Amino acid sequence: MIRITARAKINLTLDVLGTLPDGYHEVATVMQALDFHDTLEIRGGTYGLTLSSNSKAIPLGDDNLVFKAFEHLIKYAGPGRGVHIHIHKNIPMAAGLGGGSSNAAAALVGLNRFLELGLTTDVLMEIGSHIGADVPFFIMGKTALGTGKGDKLIPLSSPPTMGVVLVKPHFGVSTAQVYKMFDSLSYVPEPRTGLMIEAINNKSIKNIAANLGNALEPVTASLHPQIHQIKRVLTQAGALGVQMSGSGPTVFALTESKNKAEELARHLNKDNMTVLVTKTVLE
Repeated sequence: MIRITARAKINLTLDVLGTLPDGYHEVATVMQALDFHDTLEIRGGTYGLTLSSNSKAIPLGDDNLVFKAFEHLIKYAGPGRGVHIHIHKNIPMAAGLGGGSSNAAAALVGLNRFLELGLTTDVLMEIGSHIGADVPFFIMGKTALGTGKGDKLIPLSSPPTMGVVLVKPHFGVSTAQVYKMFDSLSYVPEPRTGLMIEAINNKSIKNIAANLGNALEPVTASLHPQIHQIKRVLTQAGALGVQMSGSGPTVFALTESKNKAEELARHLNKDNMTVLVTKTVLE
């Protein structure tokens, strides 16, 4: 049996630049891996892939992205190989933290090792791009600029380690609906990705916090005004910077350290929301 970590991520920036010929939106986004993670345990099975989980909320059939990862890799391993994967789930679903894509990426990495396929990281990332736009990032990890659909990646220098408070309201959002509504906005927020990369290169937590940006946040917040309320509470509690991640609804706060994040979290009323404390990871 092998164990593989499947990390969550936040989007320090998410600029929507237009529409690609295939109808998907063109983005520029700085993604940051977190210490907060799921764990996949991979062991031999009887035939094909079977899944189990500590969570009753996640699908265990072929609509789980881990199945898609297995289907891609079994072509290299040949028929007859049986695998069982247990998903120890911590990352909330439909939260803007990339949990499903992260699980798929961890499955690709883990199955490549378990089945002794010998595929390179570049090959795994190419396979991952056919599963989901965020999957290649979770294979690469750390800090990266994503362009195109978010799947064309350029590694960035890592920022200083920062504390992160994640606040997930007890509702989910549809990414497809958020992007559809984005197209009808009369005002599009100014791009922040260039300024964010500069702040990261300068290793300035203050400037990183000051240059957070998410073009989708106005859309999700119009559907769920609680997003604004959470941001206000986090700011008043002393966060350096506050923003929604991805299409939401999770809001994150940046602090100078994990200790500061734990202190901030103690001031929050946790009714009707999940509050998690973690930090950015550099490895």
